[in-house]
Amino acid sequence: MYQSFEDLEVWKRACGLAVKVYESLQDCRDFGLRDQMQRAAVSIASNIAEGSERSCKEFVRFLSIARGSAAELRTQTYIAARINMIDKSTMTAIVAETKELSKMLFALGKSLKE
Repeated sequence: MYQSFEDLEVWKRACGLAVKVYESLQDCRDFGLRDQMQRAAVSIASNIAEGSERSCKEFVRFLSIARGSAAELRTQTYIAARINMIDKSTMTAIVAETKELSKMLFALGKSLKE
């Protein structure tokens, strides 16, 4: 088990993804989509942290919310690439990481239910 959310690999990776999103968009002048993508990215790690400080049942719910934020970010990433806000390699990296995080969040939630 874990002592704190800081011990969770999924939280560490979610934080890393948020940093990558911020770095990838630092020169972007499309403030609307940029801000939405940054909020969604931060939301993944934040929901893991917040949920971990609650009951087991609530933690599972917060992990589900984090998965939703990962899907939101993935969608926004596809759009950002189509409008040339980010390059294809950045899109591929962010999409792959959101998919992996979603799997990890699902597995963690399933293990907490058991």
